[in-house]
Amino acid sequence: MVHRDSDHNNASIPFHFTPENMKKVETVIARYPVQYKKAAVMPVLDIGQRQNNGWTSISVMNEVAKILDMNPMRVYEVASFYTMYNREPVAPNFVQLCTTTPCVLGGCGSDKILDAIQNHLGVKSGQTTKDGKFTFLEVECLGACSNAPMMQINDDYYEDLTPETTLKVLDALAKGEKPKVGPQSGRHTAENSAGLTTLTTKPYGPGEHCLPEFQ
Repeated sequence: MVHRDSDHNNASIPFHFTPENMKKVETVIARYPVQYKKAAVMPVLDIGQRQNNGWTSISVMNEVAKILDMNPMRVYEVASFYTMYNREPVAPNFVQLCTTTPCVLGGCGSDKILDAIQNHLGVKSGQTTKDGKFTFLEVECLGACSNAPMMQINDDYYEDLTPETTLKVLDALAKGEKPKVGPQSGRHTAENSAGLTTLTTKPYGPGEHCLPEFQ
């Protein structure tokens, strides 16, 4: 978490929000009382990271500190604590695989997905492929436990994974295609894949006889 100046990450590299993103920043800041605008630090960092090709450089953090009238160290503390801020450059396809307990136990198990991704891409967690298309990271819970195992690629979730469907998603992205997001098993969301086992008939009571304007 300690910053070390490098050719691609040092305070002399300029960063300023584009006019379009500055409007987003102003919209976020306006949600907070004037005296508490520093509370906007997390969403403003996110806007900066997205503009900066998916990672939060020291220049991004310094610009956020300037806009929010914060001590830069306070911004560094936020960016180094929360794992959604990438402190180093990432590839256009940022693959995050959950290996927390539900994903380890769910479906085929995330251990098999982990092996499939690493073998297919030829990288370990925290590394970027030689062609620069994928960065892979093993992470904690991403909040889609009922559809385990799952992975997040950029802003999209891919769930109900098997080694085969995982590689299918990666191959599509490598070709520049957009794979189907969500469950890869045929489920629509998180419904029982075996069909309904409860509430299989229409409900009784007022719900069946409500006024037309409420139906």
